Amino acid sequence: MGAVAPSQSSAAPLFLVDGFNVLWRGHFGFPAPIFSRDKQQNLTGLFAFFALLRVTLRDDLDTAPAEVCVVLDGEHGSGGRKDADADYKANRESTPEALAPLQFLAPMKEALDGYGIAWVEIDDAEADDVVATLVHRHLDRTIRIMSADQDYYQLLDGERVRIINRSRKASKRIITDTEVHERYGVTPAQWPDYRALTGDKSDNLPGVKGVGARTAAGLLAGGLTLDDLPSSGRLAGTKGAAITQAWDDVLRWRELSRMRRDVPVAWQAAGHASRSLPRPADVIEKLGMW
Repeated sequence: MGAVAPSQSSAAPLFLVDGFNVLWRGHFGFPAPIFSRDKQQNLTGLFAFFALLRVTLRDDLDTAPAEVCVVLDGEHGSGGRKDADADYKANRESTPEALAPLQFLAPMKEALDGYGIAWVEIDDAEADDVVATLVHRHLDRTIRIMSADQDYYQLLDGERVRIINRSRKASKRIITDTEVHERYGVTPAQWPDYRALTGDKSDNLPGVKGVGARTAAGLLAGGLTLDDLPSSGRLAGTKGAAITQAWDDVLRWRELSRMRRDVPVAWQAAGHASRSLPRPADVIEKLGMW
């Protein structure tokens, strides 16, 4: 952990957890499977979720102790985007194996309640929209987002909003707007424009054929958005023609990539740090699932 980021207010920093992202990555990416004592129940996802949350708060947080809120995708959260584009997330597997982590939602919520950690789940909202709403609501608070989802890059904001990605090596886990600009050549505000051009495999957004990272960054150089491109003189050659031909799709993909910041989130932050979590084995023991 590096230097501790200064607080924006007297309230504790907010630590927002992309619950499904952490749960899925834990279930399918934990170093070894975890089973109940009778070997009849695979508990990997549940164990990994609390293990990853605990170690991230302990080892990776670059702020003072934080108030934790786990944000979950609503059952119909992606409905609005799917109505706009039937291909949105259509590549996600829906087999019993792929959806296995869902079995841990109920005990995960029970454990979070038991340890006084907030969680938010809104039926018709995706987790990233809820996170974006909370980031926008609490402009005076330092915020960290735990997720490996690059969609959150659009929320990065100096020292105030950073992302912690446990999938990266320890020295690279904290992601800043400076890193994103140096690596991709765009600002957080331009991220949806950039993704509309290059595509987003995780959300099944194809992007414009032949337009890669370097081309997209060049088109958006100087802070331009998609709206500026038609009059910029930059849509020349075969790639410019491809973008022009796919223009309506590109604008739709940008809209799909943009996070909402107006979700009616009833949860109110308390302003003080959450209590520390015990070992994941103790969490499962308390749930009576060993």
